[in-house]
Amino acid sequence: MAKESDAVPFIRQHVTPGTVVHADEAPGWDRLHGNFEMRRINHSVAYSLDGACTNQAESFFSRMRRAELGQHHHFAGKYLISYASEMAWKEDNRRVDNGAQHKAVTGMALAHPVSRVWAGYWQRSAG
Repeated sequence: MAKESDAVPFIRQHVTPGTVVHADEAPGWDRLHGNFEMRRINHSVAYSLDGACTNQAESFFSRMRRAELGQHHHFAGKYLISYASEMAWKEDNRRVDNGAQHKAVTGMALAHPVSRVWAGYWQRSAG
């Protein structure tokens, strides 16, 4: 995506109706007001005000950038949703003990069919 507002169609398609969406004052987010209850924050005034804040999203994006540079070294755009899903799972389960995390990941991996997205990735022949 060339700019943040390019995400508006994706948000409309994937975010559950009734969700309260938090955004900054960038004009591209104005198009979401007809679909969602919005809480907007002007960062030149405050980072959190009247229940509006984007700190959690900013923190998530910061973790994504650190993971790309330090752990993965590059996120190919084609696989970005997979990397983001991994980071979201880690964020959601950060307070779960390591043993329970291991058990959950192992169970999910064993129950999952062969990935058509990642099959052949290491040979650079992924679909």
